[in-house]
Amino acid sequence: MTAAPVFDGHNDILLRLQMAPGRREAIWLTGEGQGHLDLPRMLAGGFAGGMFAIYIPSPAAPGAPDYDAMMDNPPYEIELPAMIPLGVAQPVALSMAGHMLWMERSSDGLFRLCRSVAEIEAARADGAIAGVMHMEGAEAIDERLDALHAFHAMGLRSLGPVWSRPTIFGHGVPFKFPGTPDTGPGLTPAGKRLVRECNALRILIDLSHLNEAGFNDVAALSNAPLVATHSNAHAVTPSTRNLTDRQLAMIRESRGMVGLNFATVFLRPDGKRGTDMGWAPVMQHLDHLIDRLGEDCVGFGSDFDGAAIPDGITDAAGLPRLLEAMAAHGYDAALIEKLRWGNWMRVLRETWGG
Repeated sequence: MTAAPVFDGHNDILLRLQMAPGRREAIWLTGEGQGHLDLPRMLAGGFAGGMFAIYIPSPAAPGAPDYDAMMDNPPYEIELPAMIPLGVAQPVALSMAGHMLWMERSSDGLFRLCRSVAEIEAARADGAIAGVMHMEGAEAIDERLDALHAFHAMGLRSLGPVWSRPTIFGHGVPFKFPGTPDTGPGLTPAGKRLVRECNALRILIDLSHLNEAGFNDVAALSNAPLVATHSNAHAVTPSTRNLTDRQLAMIRESRGMVGLNFATVFLRPDGKRGTDMGWAPVMQHLDHLIDRLGEDCVGFGSDFDGAAIPDGITDAAGLPRLLEAMAAHGYDAALIEKLRWGNWMRVLRETWGG
């Protein structure tokens, strides 16, 4: 790995592996030229670590509209899928955790499942990719939270209570443009217990996808920095998925973190999905986040393999082009180092301890 190392707050390669288990070796080890991530492109682009999401896909609904076409032509509002039962979600989540363990075993030392900042830094020093197990939507966790302890033992260190659709723990934001994240009720009693237990286990609580009332509940309950692993600035792109200046102020006050989401629908001021957009929207969001949060609380949360990405980046191998564009925009080397790596290590150390 010769490119500058980058830590990324969110990706969905585990979902790609889950959807095509018979092609795991081709997808991960050699690469098929599809999607955004595989071992060769990550090594080439300096993708040195990140959060790997366990995400339960919603079942296909007969007669569902073309959501991509809707996002190509704002305004839009996409109806949220129904809650997924524990008995459906948990086997899928266990399978995806298994894919991550297989990625480590199959990579000949080039990928490691990490549970601490010390392990992440050791992997980086050895030229290996550091993978952190993350859960995007807690459908696989039971109300008593027994499964939370089991997944924590497997390596879970980051969890979002919802992926937009509701869970027994809270409510997410619909995909709507233009729109506000103030879309419904906050955490349930079970959700408040989940926050407290994540604090006790030192599991990072991800605010991305959570609605504003749920965000407020986490802020009132949690003793950890407030973190949105893959979200952008609502003031630049008024999507329900982006964070308002009030939310950013609360994150700054907690010494938290926001990972810039590369999804075009959350970057482009017009809310469109098209990938031919240039660097200007990316820099607008970075400038705004840095202005509101400070230089120590911003990083990347790509959403690789989970969204349409700007042509300038294209995939993990394109991360050096993003860093070059940031330098051309006027960011100095010290700031770029914070954004690509240092800020994530700081907030993970403060959240996890050690």
